[in-house]
Amino acid sequence: SPTSQFVVSYSSSDMIRRVVLSSLLLALALCEPTVYLREDFADGDAWSSRWVQSEHDGKTFGKLDLSAGEFFHDAEKDVGLKTMENARFYAVSTEFSTPVESTEGKTLVAQFSVKHEQKIDCGGGYLKLFPSTLDQKQMHGESPYNIMFGPDICGPSARRVHVIFNYRGKNLLLKKEIRCKDDELTHLYTLIVRADNTYEVRIDNKKEQSGKLEEDWDFLEPKEIADPEATQPEDWDDNPFLDDPEDTKPEDWDQAETIPDPEAKKPDDWDDDMDGEWEAPVINNPDFKGEWRPKQIDNPKYQGEWEPPMIPNPNYFEDDKLYLQKDIKFVGIDIWQVKAGTIFDNILITDDEDFARQVAKETFEVSAAGEKEKKEAKDEVERKKREEERKAREAEEAAAEAEDEEEDDVDGDESAFTEDAVVESPSTDKEEAAEAGEIKDEL
Repeated sequence: SPTSQFVVSYSSSDMIRRVVLSSLLLALALCEPTVYLREDFADGDAWSSRWVQSEHDGKTFGKLDLSAGEFFHDAEKDVGLKTMENARFYAVSTEFSTPVESTEGKTLVAQFSVKHEQKIDCGGGYLKLFPSTLDQKQMHGESPYNIMFGPDICGPSARRVHVIFNYRGKNLLLKKEIRCKDDELTHLYTLIVRADNTYEVRIDNKKEQSGKLEEDWDFLEPKEIADPEATQPEDWDDNPFLDDPEDTKPEDWDQAETIPDPEAKKPDDWDDDMDGEWEAPVINNPDFKGEWRPKQIDNPKYQGEWEPPMIPNPNYFEDDKLYLQKDIKFVGIDIWQVKAGTIFDNILITDDEDFARQVAKETFEVSAAGEKEKKEAKDEVERKKREEERKAREAEEAAAEAEDEEEDDVDGDESAFTEDAVVESPSTDKEEAAEAGEIKDEL
C-alpha cells in the first residue's frame, strides 16, 4: 500500500543516514591525533608531581625550576623547566599520558623547544624517550633508551643535533651532520619518523634534514662482505711503477756530501806545533745529489690494488620496519651542563606531524616573535648603557689627561730660574740688584 511503501522508504533513508554518520564519525576518530604526551608546564609547581628526580648513586644532580627567562613574549605561557646549577648532571623524567605500545603503520613525532639563555659553551639540550622498563629514580646516562633527540654543544666546533636510535641493543648515530642553533633565543626541534622508513628533522618548524633510515643510520649489516678467507695470489703485481732498465747513472753523479770550505783561511796566529795541523771547516757540497736511483716508468704488468672477492654476508637480514617503535612510556632530560640556564618547554609526543606543525604555529611561532622583540629591546638598552659607560670613561680619561698637561705647564713655570736665566729686578736700588746677582750666582 502507499503507506507501507512510505514507511519502507523512510526506514531505508534513515538507515543510510545513520551509516553515513557512523562512517564520518569513524573517519574523524581515525583522523584525531594520538597525543602520547604534551607538557607545557602551564600549571605551575604541579610539574614536580609529574616529573621524577633521579636518585642514582655517584652523581650530583642539578636543581631545575620553572622560568620564562630574562626575555620572553608571555610571562605565563613561556614558562619552562630551567637548569639552575652550573657543572651538574640533570636527570628527570615523566610518564606518557598515553604510552606507545606500537607505532606500526603510524608516524612518530617528538617535538620540544630549547632556550640556551646562558650562552652555553658546553652542555646537552636533548631529550630521551625511554621504555616501560625504566626505573625513574635510578635513571642515569647508561639507562637504555629508544630514541635520543636534540641539540648538543661542546666548544665552537661541536654543535650538532643528535638523532640516535636504539636498534637491537645498539645506539646508532645519524651519519649526516645537522648543526644546532647556539644563540640565546628559543628554538623548536622536531623529529618525524614515518612508517615508510623515512625521517625528517625540523628546526623552528622548517625542514633541516631528511632521508631514508636505512641510508642515514647503520641499522642493517651490509648484504655482502669481503671474503675473510681469500688471500692475494703470489704472482699478483700491485706495483704501478718500476725502475727504468735503460736508465744509467751519470759519471759525475757521485760527489761528496761535504767539502772543505774553499774560502776559509788559516788564522795568522795559528801555531801548528801548539794547535796541530790546521784544517778548513767543512760545508755542504752544492754539487752533492744524494743516492742515485733510476727513473720510474709505468709497470706494464700492473694489476691494480688486490681486493678480496665479495661474498654474501651471513649476518645480513632484511627489515622493512626500521621505523617501528614498541614500548615507549617515559620522556627524560638526561644531560650534563657546565653552565646552567637552559629552558625546556612545549614537549609534544604524537603520531600526527600536521598536528605537531599546528601546535608549533600556535605556541612556538607566536612566542618566538615576541621573544625576539624583547631580546632586541634588551640588547638595545645594554648597548646604550655600554655606549654611555664608554663615553663617561673617555671623558674621565680626557679630563685626567688635561689635568696632567696643566700640571706640566705649572712645573714649567716654576723652573724659570735656570742656570742661564736673567733675573729681572723690579728695583733700581743697587743693593737689591746686587742681591739678585748673588742669588743668580748661587743658582
